[in-house]
Amino acid sequence: MFRRTAFASLGAILLLTACQGGGGSASPTATTGSATSGAASGSAGNPNDLLAKIKQAGVIRVSTDPNYAPQSFQKPDGTFEGFDIDVANEVAKRLGVTVKFITPDFSAVQSGGWAARWDMSVGSMTITEPRKKVLDFTEPYYFTPAQMSASKKSGITTLDGLAGKKICVGEQTTYQFWLEGTLKLGDGSSTAPVPQGAKVTTLKTDQDCAQSLKSGRSDFEGWLSSSSTVDDAIKAGTPVVKVGTPVFYEPLGVAFDNKGAPPHSELLAAVKKIIQEMHADGTLTTLSKKWFNGADLTTKS
Repeated sequence: MFRRTAFASLGAILLLTACQGGGGSASPTATTGSATSGAASGSAGNPNDLLAKIKQAGVIRVSTDPNYAPQSFQKPDGTFEGFDIDVANEVAKRLGVTVKFITPDFSAVQSGGWAARWDMSVGSMTITEPRKKVLDFTEPYYFTPAQMSASKKSGITTLDGLAGKKICVGEQTTYQFWLEGTLKLGDGSSTAPVPQGAKVTTLKTDQDCAQSLKSGRSDFEGWLSSSSTVDDAIKAGTPVVKVGTPVFYEPLGVAFDNKGAPPHSELLAAVKKIIQEMHADGTLTTLSKKWFNGADLTTKS
């Protein structure tokens, strides 16, 4: 994915990572309800727009991460839970449809060219300049700090202490791009300097890094993920400590394919309006506090 916090300085917050990932299977879980958004509840004007097709089918296919708690995670019974899951279900409810969750690799989601395998991504996708070339985004539905951590075994307590060390991140995430020096956030915000000579180790998702450390893996010293994901990992007994303040802040948006995708201007407009309404009516704040230990990550202030 959200996913995934140093909440005291939320005013600086920008966007994620994030980070989505997982296998290529599709697993259904849905929520039903009548549409409550004025823009979304009306019939679509263009019968060829993706919105009309979704309403006709009664289902919207949403890509998300099955292993990115607390943003999203798949339970043993095949259903999904998490902040992103609740957001996706609420968007679908206001569109008047149900959700079918899809779990493609994050690299496939962020690169565009979805070939109509899913309709939108609610997977803590950081809005970056390169991604805006192949994806359409809503405004951010929440913001999250990117938090560095280090294994307790390493004894590292500062960001400079990771100079020349290996740092684990999810593949094709903003965390990898930052370490490689290629990260360009969508609003042009600056990032912290990368520890000199730091080396990148990638696993499929951020959570795989934490789970590897917890299982005893020791071939990397650092781990970079969203602060909420790091917090949850520490609570779960992962032997890491936070290192320094967030290295950058991420704005996270709902994403749509614009690389050879079917027409979707009406769907994009409808979901943009829904996200604005969910900000205005407090729904996103409520969900944020539910999943992020009482913190409201939905604004920069």
